[in-house]
Parts: sequence; structure tokens; C-alpha cells
Amino acid sequence: MTHYKGQILACDFFTVETIRLKTLYVFFFIELATRRIHLAGITVNPDGFWVAQQARQLIWRLDEKETPIRFLIGDNDRKYTQAFDTLFRGEGIHIISIPFRTPNAYSYAERLVRAAREECLDHLLILNEAHLRRVMGEYIGYYNQARPHQGIGQQTPFPYQRSKDAGIIQSRKVLGGILNDYYRLPVGTSIYPC
Repeated sequence: MTHYKGQILACDFFTVETIRLKTLYVFFFIELATRRIHLAGITVNPDGFWVAQQARQLIWRLDEKETPIRFLIGDNDRKYTQAFDTLFRGEGIHIISIPFRTPNAYSYAERLVRAAREECLDHLLILNEAHLRRVMGEYIGYYNQARPHQGIGQQTPFPYQRSKDAGIIQSRKVLGGILNDYYRLPVGTSIYPC
């Protein structure tokens, strides 16, 4: 599998309860090689039409990748309709359905859900769909650009040039201070504007 890891995408849903006990569904895709997350959408009612539309929009974004996606791992959820499968098959992507009740076969997606809950969602009261969209957008930006991942050698999904051991260490608050991102300024950069 490691040989094809750069060509594999996984998709899944997880639910979030709002402060008014409304269930929202978060639909996401994850690239296995880089751990890059694509937030497909958030909705109250993830019917087959909505899921297919989110998949179509993701396929348009994936067309820009250097390495084409050849495999999609998904569970046997009824939300993945024939239209969903046809979209990916039309792009030459083979769909792999995991067996029932085997979360270890779906470990990358399950790990993301756990991280999102532990690092972000367990610390917030979500008001509504728009609020969850903002929170997940900021968290996924942090996850893709600043959070190191053990499975990819402590790199981020969007790799960046690490500065040498010189330069001032800075911090920025993510999600109002729930998470902190530490980084080095390039040598010669002043933290005080002239």
C-alpha cells in the first residue's frame, strides 16, 4: 500500500451536536500520503444528491494535482449513492469499500475525527452550521499548514521550509487560543515595525 499511498483518498462523515441539539454532518476527504484534509461540506441533511455535489466539487479541485488520485476508500454508508460512485469511476478512480465494523481499515479517517474532536470540538459549544463551518475551516487550515504529523516525519501536509536554529520564535493563537502555533521568523526579521 505504501507504493500507492500518494494516489489514495479516503472519505468519511462525522457528526457534531449544536448547542440546540441539532445534529450537523461534516463530510471530509483525506489524502493518505500527505494527510491533507479537504472539507467537502457541512449539512443537516446529507442526502445522496448533496453528497454527489460535494464529490463533484472536490474532483474539480483534485484535477490540479500532479499525482492523480486512483483509489477512494469509503465505508458502506448509504449516503454514497450510485451517482457518487459514478463520478469517481468516471475519473478513473477505483472505489474500495471497507468491511463492516472494521475501523482499523479506515484508520486515517478515524484518526482525523479523533484529532478534530480532542483538539477542537470538545472545547467549543457550536451554535449553528455557519459557526461550525468557520471553526472547521480554521482548524483544517491549522491541520494542513501548521500541525506536524508523526506519520509523515513531523512534517505538515503543506510542507514548508524550516528555518535554521536562528530567528525569533513567534506564536499565533488558533481558534481563539484553544490551539497555539509556534514558528520561527526568518533571520533578520524584526517583530517590531519600523
